[in-house]
Amino acid sequence: MQPVSGTTLKTVLGLLLGLALGLILWQLLPASAMAAELQVGQVHLEPCPPADPGSQSGLRRPAGASCYALRGEVLNPGRQTVVDTDVFALILDASGEPVLPNRSRVGSIGDVPPGRSEFALRLAVPAGTPGPFQVSKVRARGFSAPVRMRAGPDEEKLPLEEALG
Repeated sequence: MQPVSGTTLKTVLGLLLGLALGLILWQLLPASAMAAELQVGQVHLEPCPPADPGSQSGLRRPAGASCYALRGEVLNPGRQTVVDTDVFALILDASGEPVLPNRSRVGSIGDVPPGRSEFALRLAVPAGTPGPFQVSKVRARGFSAPVRMRAGPDEEKLPLEEALG
């Protein structure tokens, strides 16, 4: 067995110290950097209610797109609210083609408190897309701290940013 040189020992100790420091820093990362996967169920797609601003009820036919509501239930098994939650899904038309090609994120449902919550998202489906629609691969992901700018309490929201009835 050959003796370990001082340089090799310093190199090994330096690597171990760097690894230990990296592990400690990783453990101390702010919680906002961690994403949370939520369970999604009972998902279905239906036309928006006639009174909804996205339904374009004043027009005889939709102007390029039809409003649909993606509704479902999301389960937050944790003890803290998950914020800035996005929903991802694959939506296929009657012929098996994607309704929203090159887009898996279908929208944001905002904050999800612990437990079960219902959600609804507006989707603009190209006019003339043949139904019925199939919704699959639905998932939701959020964070433990805000990652997006939020509208203030006195700021008006656009009609399509308001809650779906």
